[in-house]
Amino acid sequence: MLDFVMDEHIHWRRDFHPSDKPVVSLLEQRKEPYQTTLMRTEEALMELSSRLKAGSVPAFSPRYLGHMISDTLMAANLGYLATILYNPNNCSYDVSSTSTELELEVGKQMASLFGYDPERAWGHITSGGTIANYEALWVARNLKSLGQALVRCHPELFHQHSAMQRANLPLGEVVDLMAALKSRGEFAALREETAQYTGSHAGLGKLLVPASKHYSWVKAADILGLGQNSLIFVPVDEFFRMDMVALRTKVLELVESETPILGVVAVAGTTEVGAVDALDEIVALREELESERGVGFYLHLDAAYGGYARAIFLDEDGEYLDLERMKSELDRTGALPLDVPWPSRSTYNAYSATPQVDSITVDPHKLGYVPYAAGGIVMKDRRVLDMVSYFASYVFDEEEIAPHLLGSFIMEGSKPGASAASVWMAHRVLPLNLYGYGQLLGQSIVGAQEFYTAVEDRVAFEVLGVQFAIEPLVRPDLNIVDFALVEVGNSSLKETNKLNSFLYDQCSYRSGPVYLEDFILSKTVLERKTYGASVDSFLNRLGIPEGEWQSEERLFLLRSCMMTPYLTSNLTFERYCQRFWNALERHLSRFVMERKLSSS
Repeated sequence: MLDFVMDEHIHWRRDFHPSDKPVVSLLEQRKEPYQTTLMRTEEALMELSSRLKAGSVPAFSPRYLGHMISDTLMAANLGYLATILYNPNNCSYDVSSTSTELELEVGKQMASLFGYDPERAWGHITSGGTIANYEALWVARNLKSLGQALVRCHPELFHQHSAMQRANLPLGEVVDLMAALKSRGEFAALREETAQYTGSHAGLGKLLVPASKHYSWVKAADILGLGQNSLIFVPVDEFFRMDMVALRTKVLELVESETPILGVVAVAGTTEVGAVDALDEIVALREELESERGVGFYLHLDAAYGGYARAIFLDEDGEYLDLERMKSELDRTGALPLDVPWPSRSTYNAYSATPQVDSITVDPHKLGYVPYAAGGIVMKDRRVLDMVSYFASYVFDEEEIAPHLLGSFIMEGSKPGASAASVWMAHRVLPLNLYGYGQLLGQSIVGAQEFYTAVEDRVAFEVLGVQFAIEPLVRPDLNIVDFALVEVGNSSLKETNKLNSFLYDQCSYRSGPVYLEDFILSKTVLERKTYGASVDSFLNRLGIPEGEWQSEERLFLLRSCMMTPYLTSNLTFERYCQRFWNALERHLSRFVMERKLSSS
């Protein structure tokens, strides 16, 4: 297929006015400058290859249990390589008519994945989840500002609204009014009264995000001029999901004090532990507020990591499956046996609620298994694009404004069409349902669940007369397993952090070339100011008293993003785990020996 890709591209070039003379003649090819260039290119390529092999992580291997990266789908790689040779820029339709159409198709596919109407929704590929989050907050900011401008400039429309309702107009009401003004030719003047023209200000209100949020939300508040003081961090519970009691309390407090709510962000697949927030409960809270008090807020789902997992719940027609039928079909196809305790009812209910949110971040280059860079954003109602549209006369025809002219509605400028083609190819080979991506992701989840159980059931290691216990943090909602080791009888959190930091050093690039390691892990650090009491039960299982958490204020964890689908099929799982335990025992032996040497 790679040969086909190259041959097709060469033929395409040759067939474009074949009567034209070659750019480089045979005579020029035999001269010294041409031969020197060939030699220098070959030398540079060999050096690059050497450096890549020495320093790259073996994400293709089941021994790689590190970050949110895995082997990529061959179909996606071929799509990328085939398209990069044409070098289309999806910011300009003039030079990307094919790849832009592919991106439009992908946007509709992602909309269908989350239960949106693909003809009413709008989505596109970004460079990653960070830019997608920026775009979501960009839209939320401008819509909030539009609602405030409507109240100021058209008070006659809101004479029956209370001050509480005017502070937090439901999003649907704002968008419908925007569309009505546009049809009367009055929208352009009103838009000049919004943050898109006047800039951000503190009056736009508060953005509520879980304490487990990705750091891009803090950056977004800065970049979009909202300020970090606009952020309210909602605590997480013992499962590291957003605490619904805390969220409800804070939302009601803001509503009753007539404080504007810029938006609420939920997460499906947190960076640290892969937790899935109870999206269905947040949707229910918003519906309750709209029906009983006439107020609302913008709701965004950051599913950069976990978005593709919704495919597991869909049948071939894109319908959300009954839980029992879904589990039965996964078992029948061999993707996920019935005895694997996944999904939890909480996770199942959360994914069922995605059609009710206003926008969703999803990264194909994570659980979509396609090459970087391919993030994504989907908007439920494409009419919101009116609040972020821009036009350059040499790129866009203002008389023919259409959503497929991507550059007018997005935060990025020049962008590779190859990324869109890569995602399109992946979706053609693996449909976004249980029988496509569900098979791949099911195997990944099985591996994570079994690994979690193996860590939970593992008896203490005894190394050079010292015993070490291993504990998992929490049963994963998706396929990320966090754990820590502790020396039995040592109740010091500081010493426990040192132990796990040492183990991370031995299982990462920090100990030398990663190809020398048996297993590669990643790590995360939970801060007390962020995670508070959510780690209390875990520390108790480690035998660490509460006072240690208060004084040390940080918890170092080993983290495994288990994206590989081969954990239970490549080797017998028992042999795989035994090799992992053996590697840990070697590293623990070195830890004990180095500690003895340093104390002698």
